[in-house]
Order: sequence, then structure tokens, then C-alpha cells
Amino acid sequence: MSPVFRVAFINAAGWPEQSLAGPVAKALGYSEFMFDVLVYLYENYWRPDSCPEPRQLERKLVAVGFENEEIQDALRWLDGLASTAEGVTGEPNTGSMRIYTDGERDVLGEESIGFISFLESAGVLPAPMREMVIDRATAVGGGPIDLEDLKIIVLMVFWSLGEEPDALILDELFVAPEERVVH
Repeated sequence: MSPVFRVAFINAAGWPEQSLAGPVAKALGYSEFMFDVLVYLYENYWRPDSCPEPRQLERKLVAVGFENEEIQDALRWLDGLASTAEGVTGEPNTGSMRIYTDGERDVLGEESIGFISFLESAGVLPAPMREMVIDRATAVGGGPIDLEDLKIIVLMVFWSLGEEPDALILDELFVAPEERVVH
């Protein structure tokens, strides 16, 4: 029996007690290069509905040099993202607070939790999208997840919903801190 991550909310009536995708806490064995495939999809297809059919997409990805395992991992991860997006409903009450389980903290790590909190406090990552990010990060398993991989997950959540992140958020997601220009 695989473990289930539980989501605890304070004053958040209407939110499910269980994580969106259920028993995804078990590492799904994704290859480390799966994120390269995800970035390629983001850069070459503006929205998920602009991607070709799965078989044709697989052939295109092989043609540009990705390995079959990486492609299958990315497509499986994206299927999970689509399923998670379908389950996102409601908004937490004002003043509600997200409490991370021990398992989520192990997978995400302090740096990633801090980054998620930063995006939330900046008003660019609403609670339903936050839950999608957490779900897809825990699906990767292992931990703690590398911050750069978490940033790709955040980007893919926006992409899956057909939303373009704010320019400042794109800067936060892709520009290394040492390369930022201070005015």
C-alpha cells in the first residue's frame, strides 16, 4: 500500500483533506532528464492543446534527441498534471494557512517551500495552483527537490492552464540571482 500525503488546512472550509491526486507520495521513478523534455515542450508549444497527438509528439521528441525513457516520464508526469488540474476547485477562506505534512516537507525541502510561499505572498500563485505545484513535485518523489526543478514545475502548471506568468515571475523563474541587474 503506497503512502498518502494528507493536506491540513486551518480555517479553510471546502478544501479536501487529502492531496489532489491521492497516493502519489511514492516516487514514480522519473528520470533526471524528464525536466529537459518539459522545458522543451514549454519553449516550443505555447499551450498543451498546441502539442501534436501523443504518438506524433513522441516521434518529434525522439527526432530532437530525447531518449524514450525521458519522453515517457515527461508524458506520464504531464498526464498527472492534467488529472490534477481537473480536480482543482474552490478557494480557501481568507486567512487560511497551508500546513505542509512531514512527507511534503521531505520532498520539497525548505528552499522550495520558501519559494512557493514567496510566489503566494506576491499574489501570483493562487492556492489551487499551489496545490498543483505541490502535487506534481511530490509525484517526482525523492527529495528535497532541486529549486530549479521546482521552478520548472511552477512554469508547467501555468502552461497547463494556458496562463502566461507575469514578466517579473518569469524573471524569478529563469534568471540566476547573480545575473539580475539592480537598479
